Amino acid sequence: MPLKVVVILVVLVAVVSAAVAVLVHSARIRRKVNYMLDALEDNETNFRFSEDKFIGGRFNKTLNRINGIFKKETRTINEQEKFFGSLLDNVETGVLVFDSSTGLVSYNNNRALQLLGLASLMNIKQLKQIDTSLAEAFLSEESSAAEKRRVELYDEKGGKTLMLSKTSATVQGRSVEIVSFSDVTQEVESSVEDAYSKLLRVLTHEIMNTVTPIASLSDALVSYLEPSSPYPSTSQPPASSLNPVLNSAPLDREETLKALREGLDTIAASSKSLIRFVESYRSISRIAAPVKSVFYVRELFKDVLSLMQTRLKDNAAEMTFAERSEDVILFADCGQIQQIMINLVKNAVQAGAHHICVEARIDSADSTIIDISNDGQPIKPEAQAQIFVPFYTTKQDGSGIGLAISRQIMRMHNGQINLKSSTAEKTTFSLIFR
Repeated sequence: MPLKVVVILVVLVAVVSAAVAVLVHSARIRRKVNYMLDALEDNETNFRFSEDKFIGGRFNKTLNRINGIFKKETRTINEQEKFFGSLLDNVETGVLVFDSSTGLVSYNNNRALQLLGLASLMNIKQLKQIDTSLAEAFLSEESSAAEKRRVELYDEKGGKTLMLSKTSATVQGRSVEIVSFSDVTQEVESSVEDAYSKLLRVLTHEIMNTVTPIASLSDALVSYLEPSSPYPSTSQPPASSLNPVLNSAPLDREETLKALREGLDTIAASSKSLIRFVESYRSISRIAAPVKSVFYVRELFKDVLSLMQTRLKDNAAEMTFAERSEDVILFADCGQIQQIMINLVKNAVQAGAHHICVEARIDSADSTIIDISNDGQPIKPEAQAQIFVPFYTTKQDGSGIGLAISRQIMRMHNGQINLKSSTAEKTTFSLIFR
Protein backbone atom coordinates (compact mmCIF):
# COMPACT_ATOMS: atom_id res chain seq x y z
CA MET A 1 0.00 0.00 0.00
CA PRO A 2 1.47 3.33 -0.94
CA LEU A 3 2.69 5.52 1.93
CA LYS A 4 0.44 8.35 0.86
CA VAL A 5 -2.67 6.22 1.30
CA VAL A 6 -1.48 5.02 4.72
CA VAL A 7 -1.01 8.58 5.90
CA ILE A 8 -4.48 9.54 4.72
CA LEU A 9 -6.03 6.56 6.54
CA VAL A 10 -4.18 7.41 9.75
CA VAL A 11 -5.37 11.02 9.56
CA LEU A 12 -8.96 9.92 8.95
CA VAL A 13 -8.82 7.52 11.90
CA ALA A 14 -7.42 10.29 14.12
CA VAL A 15 -10.08 12.75 13.01
CA VAL A 16 -12.88 10.24 13.58
CA SER A 17 -11.46 9.28 16.99
CA ALA A 18 -11.21 12.93 17.98
CA ALA A 19 -14.75 13.59 16.83
CA VAL A 20 -16.03 10.59 18.77
CA ALA A 21 -14.09 11.72 21.84
CA VAL A 22 -15.54 15.23 21.56
CA LEU A 23 -19.06 13.83 21.20
CA VAL A 24 -18.61 11.54 24.20
CA HIS A 25 -17.11 14.34 26.27
CA SER A 26 -19.92 16.73 25.23
CA ALA A 27 -22.52 14.13 26.21
CA ARG A 28 -20.89 13.74 29.61
CA ILE A 29 -20.82 17.52 30.07
CA ARG A 30 -24.50 17.79 29.13
CA ARG A 31 -25.38 14.99 31.58
CA LYS A 32 -23.48 16.73 34.36
CA VAL A 33 -25.06 20.11 33.62
CA ASN A 34 -28.55 18.60 33.41
CA TYR A 35 -27.97 16.70 36.65
CA MET A 36 -26.84 19.86 38.40
CA LEU A 37 -29.76 21.92 37.08
CA ASP A 38 -32.29 19.27 38.11
CA ALA A 39 -30.75 19.11 41.58
CA LEU A 40 -30.73 22.89 42.00
CA GLU A 41 -34.30 23.08 40.77
CA ASP A 42 -35.26 20.67 43.57
CA ASN A 43 -33.24 22.75 46.06
CA GLU A 44 -30.75 19.88 46.38
CA THR A 45 -27.20 21.17 46.74
CA ASN A 46 -25.49 18.21 48.46
CA PHE A 47 -23.55 17.00 45.44
CA ARG A 48 -19.98 17.44 44.25
CA PHE A 49 -18.16 16.45 41.08
CA SER A 50 -14.66 14.95 41.21
CA GLU A 51 -11.94 17.46 40.43
CA ASP A 52 -9.10 14.86 40.32
CA LYS A 53 -9.81 13.53 36.85
CA PHE A 54 -7.37 14.49 34.13
CA ILE A 55 -10.13 14.88 31.58
CA GLY A 56 -13.00 17.05 32.80
CA GLY A 57 -11.48 17.93 36.15
CA ARG A 58 -11.30 21.63 35.38
CA PHE A 59 -14.91 21.66 34.14
CA ASN A 60 -16.04 19.78 37.29
CA LYS A 61 -14.30 22.41 39.37
CA THR A 62 -16.30 25.11 37.56
CA LEU A 63 -19.57 23.26 38.22
CA ASN A 64 -18.67 22.87 41.90
CA ARG A 65 -17.95 26.59 42.10
CA ILE A 66 -21.37 27.40 40.61
CA ASN A 67 -22.95 25.07 43.16
CA GLY A 68 -21.06 26.83 45.95
CA ILE A 69 -22.29 30.23 44.80
CA PHE A 70 -25.85 28.91 44.68
CA LYS A 71 -25.48 27.48 48.21
CA LYS A 72 -24.20 30.81 49.50
CA GLU A 73 -27.06 32.75 47.90
CA THR A 74 -29.60 30.25 49.24
CA ARG A 75 -28.20 30.61 52.77
CA THR A 76 -28.33 34.40 52.45
CA ILE A 77 -31.94 34.32 51.26
CA ASN A 78 -32.92 31.90 54.08
CA GLU A 79 -31.24 34.12 56.65
CA GLN A 80 -33.03 37.17 55.28
CA GLU A 81 -36.36 35.34 55.34
CA LYS A 82 -35.80 34.34 58.97
CA PHE A 83 -34.78 37.90 59.84
CA PHE A 84 -37.80 39.50 58.20
CA GLY A 85 -40.06 36.76 59.58
CA SER A 86 -38.79 37.47 63.11
CA LEU A 87 -39.18 41.17 62.45
CA LEU A 88 -42.80 40.77 61.33
CA ASP A 89 -43.55 38.53 64.29
CA ASN A 90 -42.54 41.32 66.65
CA VAL A 91 -44.57 44.17 65.18
CA GLU A 92 -48.04 45.25 66.24
CA THR A 93 -49.38 44.95 62.69
CA GLY A 94 -50.86 41.73 61.37
CA VAL A 95 -49.73 40.64 57.90
CA LEU A 96 -51.47 38.09 55.66
CA VAL A 97 -50.50 36.97 52.16
CA PHE A 98 -52.96 34.81 50.25
CA ASP A 99 -53.59 33.60 46.71
CA SER A 100 -56.05 35.85 44.86
CA SER A 101 -57.86 33.00 43.09
CA THR A 102 -57.91 30.21 45.69
CA GLY A 103 -57.69 32.16 48.95
CA LEU A 104 -54.88 29.89 50.22
CA VAL A 105 -52.76 31.67 52.82
CA SER A 106 -49.06 31.50 52.01
CA TYR A 107 -47.84 33.63 54.92
CA ASN A 108 -49.07 35.11 58.14
CA ASN A 109 -47.21 36.52 61.12
CA ASN A 110 -48.06 35.76 64.75
CA ARG A 111 -49.74 39.12 65.29
CA ALA A 112 -52.24 38.38 62.49
CA LEU A 113 -53.42 35.22 64.27
CA GLN A 114 -53.59 37.05 67.62
CA LEU A 115 -55.74 39.85 66.20
CA LEU A 116 -58.06 37.35 64.51
CA GLY A 117 -58.16 35.06 67.56
CA LEU A 118 -57.06 32.00 65.58
CA ALA A 119 -54.49 29.26 66.16
CA SER A 120 -53.92 28.82 62.42
CA LEU A 121 -55.30 30.07 59.12
CA MET A 122 -55.08 27.96 55.97
CA ASN A 123 -57.57 29.73 53.72
CA ILE A 124 -58.80 33.33 53.90
CA LYS A 125 -62.38 32.07 53.45
CA GLN A 126 -62.19 30.67 57.00
CA LEU A 127 -62.75 34.26 58.19
CA LYS A 128 -66.43 33.93 57.23
CA GLN A 129 -66.80 31.71 60.29
CA ILE A 130 -65.61 34.58 62.48
CA ASP A 131 -67.38 37.52 60.88
CA THR A 132 -68.87 37.97 57.42
CA SER A 133 -67.94 41.65 57.17
CA LEU A 134 -64.35 40.81 58.12
CA ALA A 135 -64.10 38.22 55.33
CA GLU A 136 -65.62 40.68 52.86
CA ALA A 137 -63.04 43.32 53.82
CA PHE A 138 -60.18 40.88 53.16
CA LEU A 139 -61.66 39.57 49.92
CA SER A 140 -62.97 42.87 48.56
CA GLU A 141 -61.58 43.71 45.13
CA GLU A 142 -62.25 47.42 45.67
CA SER A 143 -59.63 47.86 48.39
CA SER A 144 -56.27 49.41 47.51
CA ALA A 145 -53.06 50.38 49.24
CA ALA A 146 -54.18 54.01 49.27
CA GLU A 147 -57.49 53.13 50.93
CA LYS A 148 -57.87 51.90 54.47
CA ARG A 149 -60.98 50.12 55.65
CA ARG A 150 -62.24 49.97 59.21
CA VAL A 151 -63.90 46.80 60.44
CA GLU A 152 -65.65 46.21 63.74
CA LEU A 153 -64.92 42.72 65.10
CA TYR A 154 -66.74 41.15 68.03
CA ASP A 155 -65.84 38.00 69.96
CA GLU A 156 -66.22 36.56 73.45
CA LYS A 157 -63.65 39.05 74.75
CA GLY A 158 -65.60 42.04 73.46
CA GLY A 159 -65.30 44.30 70.46
CA LYS A 160 -62.29 45.63 68.61
CA THR A 161 -61.72 47.88 65.65
CA LEU A 162 -59.35 46.74 62.90
CA MET A 163 -57.89 49.04 60.25
CA LEU A 164 -57.01 47.21 57.00
CA SER A 165 -54.94 48.15 53.99
CA LYS A 166 -54.51 45.90 50.98
CA THR A 167 -52.26 45.65 47.94
CA SER A 168 -51.72 43.20 45.09
CA ALA A 169 -48.49 41.61 43.89
CA THR A 170 -47.22 38.85 41.61
CA VAL A 171 -44.98 36.17 43.16
CA GLN A 172 -43.57 33.40 40.96
CA GLY A 173 -46.26 34.02 38.39
CA ARG A 174 -49.08 33.88 40.93
CA SER A 175 -51.29 36.82 41.84
CA VAL A 176 -51.36 37.35 45.61
CA GLU A 177 -53.02 39.80 47.98
CA ILE A 178 -51.04 41.35 50.84
CA VAL A 179 -53.19 42.61 53.71
CA SER A 180 -51.85 44.47 56.72
CA PHE A 181 -54.13 45.29 59.62
CA SER A 182 -53.86 46.61 63.15
CA ASP A 183 -55.99 47.11 66.23
CA VAL A 184 -56.99 50.78 66.46
CA THR A 185 -59.58 50.34 69.20
CA GLN A 186 -57.78 52.61 71.65
CA GLU A 187 -57.14 55.26 69.01
CA VAL A 188 -60.80 55.23 67.98
CA GLU A 189 -61.98 55.41 71.59
CA SER A 190 -59.55 58.23 72.28
CA SER A 191 -60.75 60.08 69.19
CA VAL A 192 -64.38 59.61 70.20
CA GLU A 193 -63.67 60.81 73.74
CA ASP A 194 -61.84 63.84 72.38
CA ALA A 195 -64.75 64.62 70.05
CA TYR A 196 -67.25 64.28 72.89
CA SER A 197 -65.08 66.48 75.10
CA LYS A 198 -64.96 69.21 72.45
CA LEU A 199 -68.68 68.91 71.83
CA LEU A 200 -69.53 69.09 75.53
CA ARG A 201 -67.37 72.19 75.95
CA VAL A 202 -69.22 73.90 73.12
CA LEU A 203 -72.62 72.74 74.37
CA THR A 204 -71.87 73.91 77.90
CA HIS A 205 -70.63 77.26 76.65
CA GLU A 206 -73.67 77.87 74.44
CA ILE A 207 -76.24 76.71 76.98
CA MET A 208 -74.67 78.63 79.88
CA ASN A 209 -74.47 81.80 77.79
CA THR A 210 -78.21 81.52 77.13
CA VAL A 211 -79.48 80.22 80.46
CA THR A 212 -77.47 82.54 82.74
CA PRO A 213 -79.16 85.78 81.67
CA ILE A 214 -82.57 84.07 81.76
CA ALA A 215 -82.02 82.92 85.35
CA SER A 216 -80.60 86.28 86.45
CA LEU A 217 -83.35 88.32 84.88
CA SER A 218 -86.07 85.96 86.14
CA ASP A 219 -84.79 86.32 89.71
CA ALA A 220 -84.77 90.09 89.33
CA LEU A 221 -88.38 90.16 88.05
CA VAL A 222 -89.63 87.76 90.72
CA SER A 223 -87.93 89.72 93.49
CA TYR A 224 -89.37 92.94 92.13
CA LEU A 225 -92.92 91.56 92.28
CA GLU A 226 -92.63 90.27 95.85
CA PRO A 227 -95.72 91.19 97.96
CA SER A 228 -93.47 93.03 100.39
CA SER A 229 -92.56 95.44 97.57
CA PRO A 230 -95.85 96.38 95.81
CA TYR A 231 -95.70 98.82 92.96
CA PRO A 232 -95.46 101.69 92.71
CA SER A 233 -92.41 101.16 94.87
CA THR A 234 -90.32 103.69 96.68
CA SER A 235 -87.56 101.21 97.38
CA GLN A 236 -84.74 100.14 95.08
CA PRO A 237 -85.53 96.87 93.26
CA PRO A 238 -82.85 94.15 93.08
CA ALA A 239 -79.96 95.14 90.86
CA SER A 240 -79.80 93.61 87.41
CA SER A 241 -76.88 94.28 85.15
CA LEU A 242 -78.95 93.09 82.19
CA ASN A 243 -81.74 95.69 82.30
CA PRO A 244 -80.97 99.30 83.32
CA VAL A 245 -84.68 100.05 83.67
CA LEU A 246 -84.94 97.63 86.60
CA ASN A 247 -81.90 99.21 88.23
CA SER A 248 -83.56 102.60 88.61
CA ALA A 249 -85.89 103.61 91.41
CA PRO A 250 -88.52 104.73 92.26
CA LEU A 251 -90.79 103.47 89.45
CA ASP A 252 -94.43 104.22 88.75
CA ARG A 253 -96.85 101.66 87.40
CA GLU A 254 -96.21 102.48 83.72
CA GLU A 255 -92.45 102.27 84.11
CA THR A 256 -92.82 99.04 86.05
CA LEU A 257 -94.89 97.45 83.28
CA LYS A 258 -92.38 98.69 80.72
CA ALA A 259 -89.52 97.18 82.73
CA LEU A 260 -91.39 93.90 83.07
CA ARG A 261 -92.13 93.86 79.34
CA GLU A 262 -88.47 94.46 78.48
CA GLY A 263 -87.36 91.76 80.89
CA LEU A 264 -89.86 89.25 79.49
CA ASP A 265 -88.81 90.16 75.93
CA THR A 266 -85.21 89.44 76.88
CA ILE A 267 -86.19 86.08 78.36
CA ALA A 268 -88.22 85.22 75.25
CA ALA A 269 -85.36 86.15 72.93
CA SER A 270 -82.88 84.10 74.94
CA SER A 271 -85.28 81.15 75.02
CA LYS A 272 -85.73 81.31 71.25
CA SER A 273 -81.96 81.42 70.85
CA LEU A 274 -81.68 78.28 72.96
CA ILE A 275 -84.40 76.59 70.89
CA ARG A 276 -82.54 77.47 67.68
CA PHE A 277 -79.38 76.02 69.19
CA VAL A 278 -81.15 72.76 70.07
CA GLU A 279 -82.69 72.61 66.58
CA SER A 280 -79.22 73.04 65.11
CA TYR A 281 -78.02 70.09 67.18
CA ARG A 282 -80.94 68.01 65.94
CA SER A 283 -80.13 68.92 62.34
CA ILE A 284 -76.65 67.43 62.76
CA SER A 285 -77.83 64.20 64.35
CA ARG A 286 -80.76 63.63 61.96
CA ILE A 287 -79.27 63.91 58.48
CA ALA A 288 -81.26 61.81 56.04
CA ALA A 289 -79.63 58.83 54.37
CA PRO A 290 -78.29 59.85 50.95
CA VAL A 291 -80.39 59.01 47.90
CA LYS A 292 -77.65 58.46 45.33
CA SER A 293 -77.75 59.00 41.60
CA VAL A 294 -75.23 59.58 38.81
CA PHE A 295 -74.60 63.16 37.69
CA TYR A 296 -71.87 65.32 36.14
CA VAL A 297 -69.94 67.58 38.50
CA ARG A 298 -70.15 70.42 35.96
CA GLU A 299 -73.96 70.24 36.15
CA LEU A 300 -73.74 70.37 39.94
CA PHE A 301 -71.60 73.51 39.63
CA LYS A 302 -74.12 75.16 37.32
CA ASP A 303 -76.91 74.56 39.85
CA VAL A 304 -74.83 75.99 42.72
CA LEU A 305 -73.85 79.01 40.62
CA SER A 306 -77.49 79.66 39.74
CA LEU A 307 -78.57 79.51 43.38
CA MET A 308 -75.70 81.73 44.60
CA GLN A 309 -75.67 84.21 41.69
CA THR A 310 -77.45 87.02 43.57
CA ARG A 311 -75.28 86.74 46.68
CA LEU A 312 -72.11 86.62 44.60
CA LYS A 313 -73.17 89.71 42.62
CA ASP A 314 -74.07 91.63 45.80
CA ASN A 315 -70.60 90.95 47.20
CA ALA A 316 -68.69 91.62 43.95
CA ALA A 317 -67.54 88.00 43.80
CA GLU A 318 -67.28 85.52 40.94
CA MET A 319 -67.17 81.73 40.80
CA THR A 320 -65.47 79.64 38.10
CA PHE A 321 -65.24 75.94 37.30
CA ALA A 322 -62.34 73.89 35.92
CA GLU A 323 -62.55 70.21 35.00
CA ARG A 324 -59.06 68.69 35.24
CA SER A 325 -60.24 65.25 34.11
CA GLU A 326 -62.65 64.52 31.31
CA ASP A 327 -66.36 64.13 32.18
CA VAL A 328 -66.04 63.91 35.97
CA ILE A 329 -69.14 62.24 37.39
CA LEU A 330 -70.36 61.40 40.89
CA PHE A 331 -72.61 58.72 42.32
CA ALA A 332 -73.99 60.60 45.30
CA ASP A 333 -76.95 62.49 46.71
CA CYS A 334 -76.93 65.57 44.47
CA GLY A 335 -78.94 67.70 46.90
CA GLN A 336 -76.68 66.95 49.86
CA ILE A 337 -73.47 67.64 47.91
CA GLN A 338 -75.06 70.83 46.62
CA GLN A 339 -75.73 71.80 50.26
CA ILE A 340 -72.03 71.32 51.09
CA MET A 341 -70.87 73.46 48.18
CA ILE A 342 -73.37 76.23 48.93
CA ASN A 343 -72.16 76.33 52.53
CA LEU A 344 -68.51 76.59 51.41
CA VAL A 345 -69.39 79.38 48.95
CA LYS A 346 -71.29 81.28 51.65
CA ASN A 347 -68.31 80.99 53.99
CA ALA A 348 -66.00 82.24 51.25
CA VAL A 349 -68.20 85.28 50.58
CA GLN A 350 -68.39 86.06 54.30
CA ALA A 351 -64.59 85.88 54.39
CA GLY A 352 -64.45 88.63 51.76
CA ALA A 353 -63.54 86.44 48.79
CA HIS A 354 -63.78 87.97 45.30
CA HIS A 355 -62.91 84.85 43.38
CA ILE A 356 -64.06 81.30 44.13
CA CYS A 357 -62.71 78.46 42.00
CA VAL A 358 -64.15 74.93 41.85
CA GLU A 359 -61.92 72.24 40.35
CA ALA A 360 -62.89 68.61 39.68
CA ARG A 361 -60.52 65.75 38.88
CA ILE A 362 -59.93 62.02 39.23
CA ASP A 363 -56.71 60.99 40.97
CA SER A 364 -54.47 57.93 40.46
CA ALA A 365 -56.55 55.90 42.94
CA ASP A 366 -59.76 56.59 40.94
CA SER A 367 -61.07 58.88 43.66
CA THR A 368 -63.09 61.91 42.58
CA ILE A 369 -61.73 65.13 44.08
CA ILE A 370 -63.55 68.48 44.17
CA ASP A 371 -61.44 71.42 45.37
CA ILE A 372 -63.21 74.65 46.37
CA SER A 373 -60.74 77.54 46.70
CA ASN A 374 -61.22 81.22 47.52
CA ASP A 375 -59.06 84.32 48.02
CA GLY A 376 -60.82 85.52 51.15
CA GLN A 377 -59.40 86.03 54.63
CA PRO A 378 -57.50 82.90 55.72
CA ILE A 379 -58.64 80.76 58.63
CA LYS A 380 -56.50 81.39 61.70
CA PRO A 381 -54.08 78.53 62.52
CA GLU A 382 -55.57 78.03 65.99
CA ALA A 383 -59.05 77.67 64.45
CA GLN A 384 -58.14 75.26 61.65
CA ALA A 385 -58.22 72.21 63.92
CA GLN A 386 -61.62 73.20 65.34
CA ILE A 387 -63.68 74.26 62.33
CA PHE A 388 -65.38 70.86 61.89
CA VAL A 389 -66.36 70.64 65.59
CA PRO A 390 -70.15 71.15 65.93
CA PHE A 391 -71.13 74.68 67.04
CA TYR A 392 -67.57 75.98 66.85
CA THR A 393 -67.57 79.26 64.93
CA THR A 394 -65.35 82.29 64.48
CA LYS A 395 -68.24 84.47 63.25
CA GLN A 396 -70.44 86.48 65.59
CA ASP A 397 -73.63 85.46 63.80
CA GLY A 398 -72.45 81.96 62.87
CA SER A 399 -74.12 78.77 64.10
CA GLY A 400 -71.06 76.53 63.80
CA ILE A 401 -72.99 73.67 62.19
CA GLY A 402 -72.37 74.18 58.46
CA LEU A 403 -69.00 72.42 58.27
CA ALA A 404 -70.05 69.84 60.88
CA ILE A 405 -73.06 68.89 58.73
CA SER A 406 -70.83 68.86 55.63
CA ARG A 407 -68.42 66.41 57.27
CA GLN A 408 -71.31 64.19 58.36
CA ILE A 409 -72.73 64.15 54.83
CA MET A 410 -69.33 63.21 53.38
CA ARG A 411 -68.94 60.39 55.89
CA MET A 412 -72.34 59.05 54.86
CA HIS A 413 -70.98 59.02 51.30
CA ASN A 414 -67.88 57.11 52.44
CA GLY A 415 -65.86 60.23 51.65
CA GLN A 416 -64.03 63.08 53.31
CA ILE A 417 -64.02 66.86 53.52
CA ASN A 418 -60.68 68.39 54.47
CA LEU A 419 -59.21 71.83 54.85
CA LYS A 420 -56.37 71.38 52.37
CA SER A 421 -54.68 74.71 53.09
CA SER A 422 -55.43 78.25 54.25
CA THR A 423 -52.93 80.99 53.49
CA ALA A 424 -53.08 84.68 52.69
CA GLU A 425 -53.24 83.77 48.99
CA LYS A 426 -55.81 80.98 49.02
CA THR A 427 -58.01 78.80 51.22
CA THR A 428 -58.89 75.38 49.77
CA PHE A 429 -61.37 72.74 50.92
CA SER A 430 -61.29 69.29 49.30
CA LEU A 431 -64.22 66.90 48.87
CA ILE A 432 -62.92 63.35 48.34
CA PHE A 433 -65.23 60.63 46.99
CA ARG A 434 -63.86 57.08 46.86
